Amino acid sequence: MGSSIFLGLLIIAIGSFCQSSCYVPINKIKQWSWESYWLVQGVFAWLVFPCLGALLSLSGTSGSFGDLLGLMNADPKNTWLTILFGALWGVGGLTFGLSMRYLGVALGQSIALGLCSGLGAILGPVFTGQAHTLTAAIWIGVVVTIIGIAIIGIAGAMKANALPEEEKKKAVKDFNFGKGIIIAVLCGFMSACFNIGLNFGKDLFLEGTKPIFQSLPATMLVTFGGFLTNACYCLFQNSKNKTFGDYKKGSLWGNNLLFCCLAGLLWYSQFFGLSLGKGFLTDFPVLLTFSWCILMSLNVIFSNVWGIILKEWKGCSKKTITVLLCGLAVLIFSIFLPQMIG
Repeated sequence: MGSSIFLGLLIIAIGSFCQSSCYVPINKIKQWSWESYWLVQGVFAWLVFPCLGALLSLSGTSGSFGDLLGLMNADPKNTWLTILFGALWGVGGLTFGLSMRYLGVALGQSIALGLCSGLGAILGPVFTGQAHTLTAAIWIGVVVTIIGIAIIGIAGAMKANALPEEEKKKAVKDFNFGKGIIIAVLCGFMSACFNIGLNFGKDLFLEGTKPIFQSLPATMLVTFGGFLTNACYCLFQNSKNKTFGDYKKGSLWGNNLLFCCLAGLLWYSQFFGLSLGKGFLTDFPVLLTFSWCILMSLNVIFSNVWGIILKEWKGCSKKTITVLLCGLAVLIFSIFLPQMIG
């Protein structure tokens, strides 16, 4: 029993670490505007790899990808709701990139994922008529998670108030605390729609699908909806900013395509890991329902580790670093809390 929990959490953690690393290869992209590289990496993150994941869900079944699409066609309501909430999540995914742009990896992810974590864990079961699964242990876990992320947000605010403007710009080129906070809050609300979409699509898999792969078809539908939103916005920005020329820079495609592909793979790994990890938690309903919060908590923890590595916290006072570490400690505690009291 204990080994199943450990293995499930470990797999989710590995996926989370990969996601939190996805902005590292993006920094290697050359001479492309934000909208250009965001669209290209999105092709991999929201179309290519989710489709491959959905294909993997067919292993162990006698069905084909066509049979999987037929199953979705037989349940149009949940299929379209999954895509719809994916499109709404796409707004969150879009502003997620912008929140990183204006606040940096650590602070941007902390605020956005804090709201995303709490709302996603609660609204997913509520929207699908499964509110009874939200036990006291889960509510407490969600609250503690949000507290932990809020503490990290306080550390970020302390950093923003204390650092000279030139130091802020050195760590995050386009740093803008006011604009970044507004975008990050919007991102958190809309990003929660991903888990709502997963809940609507939780039964869209073929009979015989292994538990560890069962949420991969729903993930494909959610990310497809998100891709539509992001593609429309990025193409609009290409037109507005006259950056379609980015795609004509043939000498850059080899480098940029490679790092966009790597960024997309790392980003998708979080939901691939979530699906596999949940397969080991099926006997633990509290952890299963709380798994979304666990993933978001781990994303925040690892993103702040990268924030430290990328020197976003360089020059901060010991007090600020202490607050940051306290927030990370609360988040780590929140991962195990629901199972401890459930």
